[in-house]
Amino acid sequence: MRDVFFIVGPTATGKSEIAAEVAHEVGAEIVSADAFQIYRGLDLLTAKPDTSTLAKVPHHLIGTMSIFEEMNAQRFRKLASEAISEIHSRGKLAIVVGGSGLYLKALTHGLSVAPAADPDLRARLNELGLADLQDKLRELDPKTEVDFKNRRRVVRAIEICLLSGEPASGQRTSKSKTTHGVFAFRERDDLYERINQRVEEMFENGVIEEVRAAGAIGETASKMIGLGEIRKLIDGKMSILQCVAAIQQCTRRYAKRQLTWFRRQTNFQPLNLSEVNHVEVVKRISQLAKTLEVAQGND
Repeated sequence: MRDVFFIVGPTATGKSEIAAEVAHEVGAEIVSADAFQIYRGLDLLTAKPDTSTLAKVPHHLIGTMSIFEEMNAQRFRKLASEAISEIHSRGKLAIVVGGSGLYLKALTHGLSVAPAADPDLRARLNELGLADLQDKLRELDPKTEVDFKNRRRVVRAIEICLLSGEPASGQRTSKSKTTHGVFAFRERDDLYERINQRVEEMFENGVIEEVRAAGAIGETASKMIGLGEIRKLIDGKMSILQCVAAIQQCTRRYAKRQLTWFRRQTNFQPLNLSEVNHVEVVKRISQLAKTLEVAQGND
């Protein structure tokens, strides 16, 4: 990841706004590492950066894919690598910004070579309940770090174990490439307050109409936080107060998982945004990014 600077962290920390100002300051361009902002449409639901933020510097991989297309870490790595190469061809620094851990790890660590899916085996596994799947994975791979609440990932990990005859955790590419960046986070109360406020603003700005107009979407995009709840609201199965509260809770839980993941998986410089004002944050990160440019420019 030569000439690449990372700004990572959980949702609602304010990464997008900070990154745009840093990129403007150092003459860089931004590559988004968000699993859902890459899709066109549903701008409110996916909390895409607003137009003023996007106008500050060129942004890549935001609103570039049809909502029917499927995405995964391998495809993201290819698209992001192409975008980074284009940025470098212009003699500029690339700043990767986002909170999708697996996508970011695909860039910082590369991808492991895992066996292809087996439809028959997957069908048999999908007949089991989540608790049984969790027990099976613990037996096959005691060192696994898979999110046990994510059925799809549990099934895939079991599938890799059974097809390869080895623990899935041992097949991951663990050697990190040289990377530079910051892990931006906030104190829990501060972060949760920002999450709750952002969800409320989504509804004030018309997210219900946005979801209603979207209609059918692809399998990957259908996993967006809040989509299922708003559809229940539209179908009369949930009140608006219940819907807002449910999305706030889901988003807080997601942020908690992100915090845990980044603390375990990255060695980026931690930066507590709750303790530093916005101007100072931009100044500090800009200095780090400029240091990277100077150091690599002398290689």
